[in-house]
Amino acid sequence: MKTKIIPFISILLLSGFIFNSCNEPVYKIYTGNAPVFMTYEELRASVHTEQNVDLLNPGKIYIKDDYIFIIEEMKGIHVFNNTNPASPVKITFVNIPGVVDISISGNILYADSYVDLVVLDIQDINNIHEVARMYDFLPYTIPPVKNDYPTAWIDRDKGVVIDWEVRKIKEEDHYYYEPMPVFMSDKDYYQLINATGVSSGISGSGVGKGGSMARFGIKGNVLYTLAEYKFKIFDITIKTSPQYMGEIFSGMFVETMFLTDKYMFIGSTNGMAIYDLSVPLSPQFLNIFTHARYCDPVIVDDTLAFITIRTGTNCGGLVNQLNVVNIKNIFIPELVMTYTLTNPYGLGKDGDILFVCDGSAGLKIFNASDPRTITGNLIKTYSGINAYDVIPVNGILILIGADGLYQYDYSDLQNIELLSSIVVN
Repeated sequence: MKTKIIPFISILLLSGFIFNSCNEPVYKIYTGNAPVFMTYEELRASVHTEQNVDLLNPGKIYIKDDYIFIIEEMKGIHVFNNTNPASPVKITFVNIPGVVDISISGNILYADSYVDLVVLDIQDINNIHEVARMYDFLPYTIPPVKNDYPTAWIDRDKGVVIDWEVRKIKEEDHYYYEPMPVFMSDKDYYQLINATGVSSGISGSGVGKGGSMARFGIKGNVLYTLAEYKFKIFDITIKTSPQYMGEIFSGMFVETMFLTDKYMFIGSTNGMAIYDLSVPLSPQFLNIFTHARYCDPVIVDDTLAFITIRTGTNCGGLVNQLNVVNIKNIFIPELVMTYTLTNPYGLGKDGDILFVCDGSAGLKIFNASDPRTITGNLIKTYSGINAYDVIPVNGILILIGADGLYQYDYSDLQNIELLSSIVVN
């Protein structure tokens, strides 16, 4: 019996055919959400001021001196002179694609712009401008989709995703996967005045104040930014030249930040984490007050922490509550009381007065002098407002909601007065 011999050239041809076949791209065709990109070059040349820009999709709020900064979700920042809370004056709009959070130290503003940390000089409020930018220090985030179609593969080299377009997509099946980009969770927090005036400018000292939903925070010369499962640390001793000092892995998905003189309290999907800030550049984990998986902002007043948790978000969860936690012993936080609410978001406190944004149920104001009887001491409810977050300061409550910004004078609790509103157009 003769052995059949295959010529060597045939083996090469067959091997080449098999090799090429295994590496032939495989395509799939479907109707889906195709990403709309902004190139990195466009992103990094986009910061500028504009006039006559309407408030359409309000995000978080921040105050510094006599000014209110309202984030236009993913678009930019509206700046108002609030010297007279009964008549806030629109100053300008700063175009910053991808902005969700800001924080201010002196006259320098720090903002996220998709993957970048942007540094703005706001000393002359009429001439706000970019002075520095740190590339690729923040997670690659993408906007939410508003339909049930699948999303196309994202080529990050093309830039950042600013929108989606439903169309027929032909793309190669990708057998390798990069870390998943983060959907903008802030969209879950929403239920989907033009004037001129003289401005005194932003002072070069002090730190501004954000609401309870903030993910940026400043202590002394240190800026903290929350991002996914970690928080990043920047030395801002030279305010216009932040120095990246590293990051701390939290082990849980972090969402909101509240800073006191000594501690950082982080609201996460799993609970309230507590860090010691004795050495601001090196936070030390102390403990965590745990709960089931929920989204939760937290505020702290002396020996008590107030935490809201809610349903209807990417975090999951089945209850809507206000939790009061005793933190007198910072190493052993203990639950004091739980109160059922409608769908609570942000909250604020001034002395014994607790302000809770209860979503579609509006703003609720409580006397919280006794943490065990809070809901039994309801002072006032403002229904008809889809409330998101608040900042109480000097007898004035600044509230942001899906339909705009409202300011109340609560210096007389028997006669709380609506001073002004900036409504969504």
